[in-house]
Amino acid sequence: MEYISTRGHVKDAGSASRFTDILLAGLMPDGGLAMPMDYPRLAASDLAAMRRMNYRELALSLLSLFADDIPLADLKAIIDRTYTADIYCNARADEDPQDITPLRTLEPGLHLLALSNGPTLAFKDIAMQLLGNLFEYVLTRNGQSLNILGATSGDTGSSAEYAMRGKRGIRVFMLSPLGKMSAFQTAQMFSLQDPNIHNLAVRGVFDDCQDIVKAVSNDHAFKAKYRIGTVNSINWARVSAQIVYYFKAYFAATRHDGEAVSFSVPSGNFGNICAGHIARMMGLPIRRLILATNENDVLDEFFRTGVYRPRATAETRQTSSPSMDISKASNFERFVFDLVGRDASKVRELWTSVDRGGAFDLSGTPWFAGIADHGFVSGRSTHADRLATIRRVFERHELMIDTHTADGIKVGLEHREAGVPLICLETALPAKFAETIGEALGRAPLRPPGFENIEDLPQRSVVIEPDVQAVKDFIARHVAA
Repeated sequence: MEYISTRGHVKDAGSASRFTDILLAGLMPDGGLAMPMDYPRLAASDLAAMRRMNYRELALSLLSLFADDIPLADLKAIIDRTYTADIYCNARADEDPQDITPLRTLEPGLHLLALSNGPTLAFKDIAMQLLGNLFEYVLTRNGQSLNILGATSGDTGSSAEYAMRGKRGIRVFMLSPLGKMSAFQTAQMFSLQDPNIHNLAVRGVFDDCQDIVKAVSNDHAFKAKYRIGTVNSINWARVSAQIVYYFKAYFAATRHDGEAVSFSVPSGNFGNICAGHIARMMGLPIRRLILATNENDVLDEFFRTGVYRPRATAETRQTSSPSMDISKASNFERFVFDLVGRDASKVRELWTSVDRGGAFDLSGTPWFAGIADHGFVSGRSTHADRLATIRRVFERHELMIDTHTADGIKVGLEHREAGVPLICLETALPAKFAETIGEALGRAPLRPPGFENIEDLPQRSVVIEPDVQAVKDFIARHVAA
């Protein structure tokens, strides 16, 4: 498997990028995102064989297609170490922790894919735990070190830090918007005392944090000197790991290969639903990919109108589903690359406008007309919708859901089709958003063991201005120390 950039960069003939080349790099040299040169296409016989696999076997079967420069035995060992009942230990008593991502049936044809049984109670653990082990494997093999620079709107930070804490040769510098995560999310990150973890609270919004990460990544001299890598979903390994649970959910929700299902996915940065798009391109029978946003509805606006207009910092709203308070969806570029027929010159043109603070309009083009061929529909959810959906699911199914999952269920039900199973992807456990759960239900969510008083733990972080040079200076000081 060889990788290219959404903006056209390809290595010299005979030396194309492989999986381990792009694993540590984040952005490609031209500022684009890594994509497989071609998607693997699965035959009916492949799907039939996969239906019988457990999670680890399925992960090996799929990830070996994308990471074929890692010896199969080594990749198997990494996967077996990643997906264990010891790590995904927050499953319900009636679920097998070995399932990793159990499917919960709410009613006939309506399912919830439980993705939050990992160490930080959020879906991002599924990919991040694998990423940590992949990083350690490659760095140890090559005798290298890595300084990870990331941005988080809520769950990516804690998931990355828990996956990377104590890892040999790895430091983490995580940017988060000051005061804009839940108290639980903040405590998960800032209470870590590991010396290789550095939390930087940025006076701004998530988009400021993400812009800094991209700016540092595009400074090739700095990036090379300080060995900068990324764990955000711009990292292809994150996306490829998430493809696995779409297949796992499909097999759990259907009896026969060829049956179609639809997925509803809460989306801010487009990484999770991008994995569903790729699974569909590989041949998984997905009828609809239902994209759900909160009040920060940049993506919903595009899928309704064809206009992609990232908001200015001042326009990004702080909501009760804070992990989706994003107005520049970094993985969206991957989908647009496919949408425009993998025309890298067109992607460069479009993102030149975006990178300058502008927008682009594909309405009236054959590309926008072709969105239906990719299965995408979308919708928007508000705070009032969130509360109503949390109440509805609890009253009808005796199940508490978090605020982001509520967005996904609300929009998913709006696009539900008779006879087509609808699978809603869980984002996090409700314990991470106790204030809104209390508002909706008049009670606090239960917390898994070990999280009872996390907000009372000592916290450490550094407040910093939204300034690229300030972040570079901080990294330089701590790498040299």
